[in-house]
Amino acid sequence: MRKISYAFAISLMMVLLTSPWAWSESAKRGNPPVITNSFAVERGNYGFVWRIYIEAEDPDGDMSRVAAVVEQPGYGLYPPDWVVLKSPYRKHFKGYLQWNTFSSRTAYLREWTHITLRISVFDQAGNESHEVAFPFEFVSGKHREVKPPPPFDTGGLPRLGYLNINLFEPTLMGAENQRDE
Repeated sequence: MRKISYAFAISLMMVLLTSPWAWSESAKRGNPPVITNSFAVERGNYGFVWRIYIEAEDPDGDMSRVAAVVEQPGYGLYPPDWVVLKSPYRKHFKGYLQWNTFSSRTAYLREWTHITLRISVFDQAGNESHEVAFPFEFVSGKHREVKPPPPFDTGGLPRLGYLNINLFEPTLMGAENQRDE
């Protein structure tokens, strides 16, 4: 009798572990969000308050967060920063993310430092929108304020959240280890 119950338990475990419905986490449900419009200026000085304008929609109405990843030549990819969307923005939103580009990890970035900010939107089921890339170059000098194009030129757009990504100056990385040898 015991052998039968062990055999039954092992058979049941095999069925559960190999059946597709046991892996429900990997099977996404619903439709992914869609970024319909986006805009951001491409140049600014270090410390620039950068506004990244985004409009997105989700037919399922369950958008939950925005992912922001920076790629920087000489450093690589930074860990993602997440902005959680408030309940009024689950089906549709049009607004901006704000990034104050000063970093707690470096006093400055060299002139003409290039980065690429990649933004995507996730819903509660884990579906991800397509990715939108925003190239940016740090340059000194005054820059005139650029009015965003339609549909972001109406004013009164909500700030969806702040990005908190601390950049490095790659040429200074390891400088504390490069003493006179």
